[in-house]
Amino acid sequence: MSRLNENRKSGKVLDTIRIDAGQIRGHLDALVKSSVEETLNGLLDAEADSLCGAGKYERSPERVDTRSGSYSRKLHTKAGELTLKVPRLRSLPFETQIIERYKRREASVEESMVQMYLAGVSVRRVEDITEARGACV
Repeated sequence: MSRLNENRKSGKVLDTIRIDAGQIRGHLDALVKSSVEETLNGLLDAEADSLCGAGKYERSPERVDTRSGSYSRKLHTKAGELTLKVPRLRSLPFETQIIERYKRREASVEESMVQMYLAGVSVRRVEDITEARGACV
């Protein structure tokens, strides 16, 4: 007799593993979003360090400028809405090469909206889809 049948007859409850695909997808989406956000914030900090000529709190004779805090900025990407901390500098203007000025959406999000419109999806439906994905029009 198989072990499964023996356990059923004896009344033992077997532990089962259940995989919830929605939970896994949500966890992976959050993980991707946080890693993209962390990477972009790191790149912004590195760019500010290079403009200043020194890192945060670093004293150096090559230093050209100092930090003056940062401000938050939202960016809509495939990974979801990201919150970026854009550094401020005291005297030099900080114009990042990573994200275009006044850009609020990643190009791929805009391209997908255009493709949906060209495919005949109504404007209202495009708005509903983008809002559901977290990329407001």
